[in-house]
Amino acid sequence: MKKLWLSGAALSAAMVLAACGEEISETSAEGGGEDSYTIGVTQIVEHPSLDAATEGFKRAFEEAGLEVTFDDQVAQGDQNNSQSISQKFVADGVDLIFANSTPSALSSLNATADIPIVFTSVTDPLSANLVADMEAPGGNVTGTTDMHPDAISNTVEFMTNELDVKSIGMVYNAGEPNSVVQVDAVKEAVGSDVTVEEAAVSTSADVKQAAESLVGKVDAFYIITDNTVVSALESVIGVANDQDIPLFVGELDSVARGGFAAYGFEYGDIGYEAGQMAVEILTEGADPGEMAVQYPGNLKLMINRDAAEEMGIEVKPEWEEMAEFTE
Repeated sequence: MKKLWLSGAALSAAMVLAACGEEISETSAEGGGEDSYTIGVTQIVEHPSLDAATEGFKRAFEEAGLEVTFDDQVAQGDQNNSQSISQKFVADGVDLIFANSTPSALSSLNATADIPIVFTSVTDPLSANLVADMEAPGGNVTGTTDMHPDAISNTVEFMTNELDVKSIGMVYNAGEPNSVVQVDAVKEAVGSDVTVEEAAVSTSADVKQAAESLVGKVDAFYIITDNTVVSALESVIGVANDQDIPLFVGELDSVARGGFAAYGFEYGDIGYEAGQMAVEILTEGADPGEMAVQYPGNLKLMINRDAAEEMGIEVKPEWEEMAEFTE
């Protein structure tokens, strides 16, 4: 295990993090060998999907039987906090950084070109300039993306074919590269007969007002995997329920929270796969720059029956064979 130390700059960063209310936590797996590791875990904000990805990452280490200390830090949606977290990890000399979200991965890459970085919940690593190539990322970084190639096209097809949607409302943070990529993909998928109405936000406090601004303009909401909006999803759910507007979401955890439907996968799975990559880097000396970025599998349609009733949507019999259901 590497010796931990704090420089003056790191102490300042630690003070910033303390102001965010985050504490260092430790998790040790059973078993263990001669080696032990310290891993910095940086996450831009807390919400069920990102939390599940972090849990999946740690599960991979537990199953590998390694002795690990996880330094968990959440940036509370603030990019400056995210940068301070990464700088602290570098000053501490952690063995590896797990970056959960695009802002977290970018902050980590800005902070170090030497410590291995494994990311997850990143929609487009290429556009974000995290990797040079999906098959051979280069440098000290690799990980798993949360963009299934068919998720957006399948969602748009369901909206237009099953609900005759002609206008789609999207609330997102234009400062999140993840979100811009997805909004552009939706625009490309809808074709000329469907319009996309956008409402940009800067913070989670803006989400409810942004959703309300789209009422009367759209036939459905589509909330993609935008961390700012997903962290305040209940605001959009309330508007959708009150106005009988179908609310499509970008991942399955948001269906369980009250979204109507999503084509998605389990975030715990992409976190687990990232954890397996990290184990290989630490125990086998694998080069992250030569490890291909992994895509999620097992895309499925999930529908929330209670949400459908709240939003005035009649569940068609033929959907029973297309989807899994939750309540």
